[in-house]
Amino acid sequence: MSVDGDRLGQGAPGVPARGRGPGSKAAPAQRDCTHPSAGWGAALSVGNVVAKTREPLAGPHAMLKMNQLKLGKKGGGYDCPGCAWPDDRNGLHLDICENGIKHVTWEMTRKRAGADFFAQHTVSELNTWTDFDLENAGRLTEPMVYNAQTDKYEPIAWDAAFRLIGDTLRALPSPHAASFYTSGRLSNEGTFVYQLLTREFGTNNQPDCSNMCHEASGRALTAAIGTGKGTCDLEDWESTDFLMLMAVNAASNAPRMLTALAKAAANGAEIVHVNPLIEAASRRTIVPHDFTDMALFKATRTGTMNVQPRIGGDLALLRGIAKVVLEQGAVDRHFIEEHTARYDAYARQVGDTSWADIVHQSGVTEDVIRELAGKYIASKRAIIAWCLGLTQQIHSVDTMREIMNVLLLRGMIGVKGAGPSPIRGHSNVQGNRTCGINHHPTEKWLAKHDAATGIVSPRERGLGTVETIEAMRDGRVRVFVSLGGNFALAAPDTGHTFAALRNTELTVQVSTKLNRSHLVHGKQALILPCLARSERDDTDAGEQGITVEDSMSYVHLSYGKRKPPSSALKSEIAIICGMARATLPTSATPWETYARDYDTIRDVMAEALDGFENFNKLVHDSIGFRLPQPARERVWLTATGKAEFHTSPLPDVVPPADRFMLSTVRSHDQWNTTIYSDNDRYRGLKNSRTVLFMNPDDMAALGLTQFALIDITSHARDGSTRSVYGYRAVAYDTPRQSVTGYMPELNVLCALSDHSPQSEQPLTKHLIVSITPHVPAQADPRASAQADPHASAQADLHASAQADLHASAQADLHASAQASPAR
Repeated sequence: MSVDGDRLGQGAPGVPARGRGPGSKAAPAQRDCTHPSAGWGAALSVGNVVAKTREPLAGPHAMLKMNQLKLGKKGGGYDCPGCAWPDDRNGLHLDICENGIKHVTWEMTRKRAGADFFAQHTVSELNTWTDFDLENAGRLTEPMVYNAQTDKYEPIAWDAAFRLIGDTLRALPSPHAASFYTSGRLSNEGTFVYQLLTREFGTNNQPDCSNMCHEASGRALTAAIGTGKGTCDLEDWESTDFLMLMAVNAASNAPRMLTALAKAAANGAEIVHVNPLIEAASRRTIVPHDFTDMALFKATRTGTMNVQPRIGGDLALLRGIAKVVLEQGAVDRHFIEEHTARYDAYARQVGDTSWADIVHQSGVTEDVIRELAGKYIASKRAIIAWCLGLTQQIHSVDTMREIMNVLLLRGMIGVKGAGPSPIRGHSNVQGNRTCGINHHPTEKWLAKHDAATGIVSPRERGLGTVETIEAMRDGRVRVFVSLGGNFALAAPDTGHTFAALRNTELTVQVSTKLNRSHLVHGKQALILPCLARSERDDTDAGEQGITVEDSMSYVHLSYGKRKPPSSALKSEIAIICGMARATLPTSATPWETYARDYDTIRDVMAEALDGFENFNKLVHDSIGFRLPQPARERVWLTATGKAEFHTSPLPDVVPPADRFMLSTVRSHDQWNTTIYSDNDRYRGLKNSRTVLFMNPDDMAALGLTQFALIDITSHARDGSTRSVYGYRAVAYDTPRQSVTGYMPELNVLCALSDHSPQSEQPLTKHLIVSITPHVPAQADPRASAQADPHASAQADLHASAQADLHASAQADLHASAQASPAR
């Protein structure tokens, strides 16, 4: 049965949705942000964050230890648990950002959610709380087990928790009846022992957050150049003269990238931002650690051109660039003949693609595409970077292959300042895949792994994220273990995902704070609290450090510095090893040794993983190392031994005339499913998350005014529909028929069947929707407040909006958009 928390972000017919943030009784407001990104806005935000932690000394001290690459345990710091942007390798002392500080201080809270907290609240009650309120309850302090009779979580000893897991796993009819999820926060060492546990147990069911973010990038790059990673590093970014960022919102999702953009701009690089929305990072920035610029309010330009394709139109845009390159004979003939395969077939396909089709599918005029292509052709060193706005689409792998096609045409790989550069999201998501989390591993990888670990891994293909949800729903997966993250909210098709999790026999969540996934649980459920990355990890073997891999393949040590909030917490590695021994009591794997001394894990990884030879020496005797990238040296580990061009038809991404293409995004005051407020500073929005950013002309065609209430219905490719109710239309500079709203609220609109056959990724940035005016319930909306304690705030908001439809703001925005047509 659905309960209140299940419908947050969705609402019901006649009942406007309430978002998953803290909520506000103030009316929503929106005014375009014109200030430079970062700068004093970020500094003031950080000041407010520090003040809220009530840690005026410890807070700043912890921040100064973040992203510090130094030799030795005492000199080094800890890696930011937020994004995967690389750390500065030249001693930058303030290599931090606003959102990284939010992330760390959110876990530094003095609030605690221990036995006393859970004794006061049933799970049913907690499920009526917003997701902000759940995390704001504080740090988890001891292991908890769900008691169905009381509907409460109660304390359980660690040994008893491990025994429950082991007994349940061993009682399954098959190891494949369990699935083991990984969040990007898990360290390299934690990743390695986690995948070792699952494979020694007997399954490759290893869904991970990459299945929802950059799976497409890995598959495309592996096929094109023989490596699933980008080839660029920060030195390349600083030396390039052409940088094209596709579907990247740097100011919010990787704010430290602004430093690299500012340096590239100062060096004279063309910086082109390709995005349906013109984001703050595409204009100007003031880098906060540049004290002179801060004092003088001196902004640096971080973009030289904005191009706004329709949602899904990027492949067509790239095809247009390739067409101009070929028309002008600007290809690198020597590179193509020496290093590539299938060029002729690709060149024929580009020639056969008409400009009419390119313009129609991209939503960008031929003149603008030619201008962009001219900048690319004029460059000597070009980088193309991209993020989730490309990967979460049905033709995502083809789009990334087209990026590689454009780079290969001019030999823009294997030279300084050039190459592909995917921008990974979560801190160690790339390291998770490198160190073994993969539901479809190769025989070559498994053979080397098994020789080093002494186990025999299963060879059957495992389940990814979407397949795991389907298997839980159908009863084929009965145990779900999650190392970090908030799977229930991060996954697509919220209603079906919740039902699937509740259909399991046991759910196990390893977490630092309370979240929705603890409340959407199996018949039995465990919450296992772990250390945060910023906290000291001491064993009887001494202080332990873990490693992470950043978005550009650098691996380095990370040592937590803060005292843990509870003596009962265990590290993720200790928890994994405890589960492993309880599940595999006769295993010859030295789980106890691994749990006390992480150097011993690294010794095995050095034998099992390519590029990790002499692992301990590399990380202890230096500030880290870069994993080998054969494609960077123009060595192609493909079937032909060359870089591969790829042919694919242009997909039809233009929705029917009465429908729209929806992309979900994060707000600036959000990290994945963690929501700090209902504001989005860089998009100028205040006091609401249940909004839909729309082109002003589309709003006018539907008779909608600013903040008018609307219902949104998705039309899945299997014919099913899903709806959210009472969202607010917000006029914004976006292409016609392209609309944008926030995740995780709008994940409910993405059907499980709406995933890419190329990558298995959910299509959360490629959803076909229809929009209709919201029809309010006949009864006074305040009446529902008796059943829903949050409804009165929503009713006040509804009444306020009905009294003031903000028509003048709509007119101003419409006029502004007409005066500045999208490029």
